[in-house]
Amino acid sequence: MANREELAVIRGARAGDPECQLKLGKLYLAGGAGLPCSPPTALHWLSRAAAAGLDEAWLLIGRHIPWQYASHHRATLLEWYARASDAGIVQAAITLGQLLLQEPAVTQPGFYQRARRALDTAQRAGAGEAGALLARLRLAGHEAAPVPMALAGRGTGEAQPGEPALALDTALPLARALLAQAPADCAAWSGSAADARLLARCAEALMQESGTASGAEGEEAQRMRELAATAGDRHAQLALGLQLARIDAGGMRLAQGPASFKRAVRWLTRAGEQGLAEAWFALSRIYVKPEFSQRCVGEAQACLERAAALGHGGAQLECGLQAWRMRRSSDCNDVKAAYWLQKAAAQHCPQAAEALARIAPAPDASGWAVPLLPLLTRELTSSQPLLAARIELAALFGLTRAEALLLEVKAADQGHCLVVDIRASYGRGRRRLVLVETARQRQALERIARQFEQVDGKLEGNYRQRLYRFKTWLQSVEGAGEGGRAQLAA
Repeated sequence: MANREELAVIRGARAGDPECQLKLGKLYLAGGAGLPCSPPTALHWLSRAAAAGLDEAWLLIGRHIPWQYASHHRATLLEWYARASDAGIVQAAITLGQLLLQEPAVTQPGFYQRARRALDTAQRAGAGEAGALLARLRLAGHEAAPVPMALAGRGTGEAQPGEPALALDTALPLARALLAQAPADCAAWSGSAADARLLARCAEALMQESGTASGAEGEEAQRMRELAATAGDRHAQLALGLQLARIDAGGMRLAQGPASFKRAVRWLTRAGEQGLAEAWFALSRIYVKPEFSQRCVGEAQACLERAAALGHGGAQLECGLQAWRMRRSSDCNDVKAAYWLQKAAAQHCPQAAEALARIAPAPDASGWAVPLLPLLTRELTSSQPLLAARIELAALFGLTRAEALLLEVKAADQGHCLVVDIRASYGRGRRRLVLVETARQRQALERIARQFEQVDGKLEGNYRQRLYRFKTWLQSVEGAGEGGRAQLAA
C-alpha cells in the first residue's frame, strides 16, 4: 500500500503536475514497498511528463523502457526514443530501430535518419545488436542507403517495386541468424513481416545462384522460403506454390521432379488472396491440367478472371480472346472482350492491340459530321439541343448518320465503349462497338447522356422525322453553301 508521500505524488500526477508525473514514473520504474515495479505504468506517467517538457522523462524512457512495452504506443513514443538516441543512449537507439521495423512503416522520414545515425554510433562502440538492426533497417527499404559496391559481389534476390536491391553478402548473415532461431515447425515461427520478406528474398537469391533446390545451400534456401511463406509473405507463397506444382509463372511445365498440385493450390490460393495476380494465373493453369485430381474448368476460369481483375496482362488477353470467341452465345460477350483487351493493350500487349483493332476499329477522323461541328451555333444548341448533341456524338465516335440519329445514348454507353445497335429501328444497321479512349470522349459522352436523361425519347419521333429535322436544319444554316448541299446529297 502506498505511503503518504507516494499518495501525495499520485494526487499531484493525476492533477496534471509534470514534476509529480516524473516522480511517479520513477517510482513505478524502481518499485518499492508501496508501489510495484510496472514498466507500462511508468511509461504512461513518464510520457505525460515528457509531453510537458521535462527532458529527464524522455531520457528515462529511452534508457529503461524496452521495445515490447513501447510497441503498442509507437506513434506517440517515437520522438522520445529519437531524442534519447540523439543524446547517445544506446538502449534508446536499439528500441528506436525495433520500433521502425514494426509494421506498418513509419511515414515521417527523419526518424530513419536519426535511428541509422545512432545505431551506427552504437555499433562502433561495440553493440552487436545495433549493427544487426542497422542492416535490417537498410534492407527494409525505408530511406535505404546505397549498397556499397564491395557488397554487391553475390547474386541479388528479386526486388519488388519500391524495394531496394538486396546485397546478399549483407542480408544472408541476418537471414541465417533468423533461421537458427526459428523452431523446427515453421507454423510455430512468429517472425515479423520484415523478417519474412528478408528470408524470402534471400531464398530467391540463393535459388538463382545455385540454380537448384538440392544441396546444402538449396536446402537452406528452401527452409527460408517455407518459413517466409508460413509467416505470410505472399511472394514466398507464390514461389513455393510454383515450385510444388513444377511450373513457371506462365504455367509452363518444368522438367524436374513430380508435382504436388494440392499443396501448390493451398499456397497459391493464400498468395492470391493477398493480391498477387500471378498466383491466380498459375491456379488457372493448374485447374485445367488433366493429371490434377480436382480438375475443374469453371474454377480455372474464375481464377483467370481474378488474375485479370488484379492486372495480369496475360490473363486479360486470354479473357478477352475467350469472350470474343463466345460472342455468339451472349450479346454482352463482345463488350466483355473489348474491356479485357483494352486493359491488356494498355500494358503494351501487341496481340491485344491487334485483336482490339479488329473488334472495334478506330473511327474515321474525317467522317460526315466533322465538317458540321463549326455549324453548331448557340442558336441551334438552344433550340435543338438533342440534334446538336447527336452531331457531336457522330463526330467524336465516327457514327453513320443513321446511327447518330437513332442511337439510345444511355443504353449504348458501357463505360469503356459504345454499343452501337440500331437494328430495331433501322433494318440496314448492324451491331458494332466503338471504344471510348480519351478523356475528351468520356466527358462529352457523360454530358450528352445527361441531356438525354431529361427528355422523353418519343419527342424526337421516328427515324424519318429525325432525318427530316436534320435536313431542314442543314438547309437553313447560313453559309453552309456547297458543303451543306454535299451533305444533303449524301
